Amino acid sequence: MNYYALFYHVVEDFVSRRTIFRPEHLRLAWEAYRRGKLLLAGALTEPPDRALLVFRAPERSVVEDFARNDPYVIHGLVTRWEVRSWAVVIGPEAADAGLREAPP
Repeated sequence: MNYYALFYHVVEDFVSRRTIFRPEHLRLAWEAYRRGKLLLAGALTEPPDRALLVFRAPERSVVEDFARNDPYVIHGLVTRWEVRSWAVVIGPEAADAGLREAPP
């Protein structure tokens, strides 16, 4: 399994425009979470101009499919999205077993 960060860049009035699409967006996100693919998600604040979603998936296409089916993307609230591979080095599932313990 690999980690991926999905970055959304959103419209200026995102907070006010998202209301109608939010239930469907959250349904999609919770489904991905229950399947073990989406680990964390939320809007960045001050300013609320982006969002970050962290996935653990076998391949990048899982994340790309999520974005393409997200109502925020479909209805133009997301102006640009980007998927980046993430090399996790701290935590229980760190990529390098030698880095799993904190230094003395």
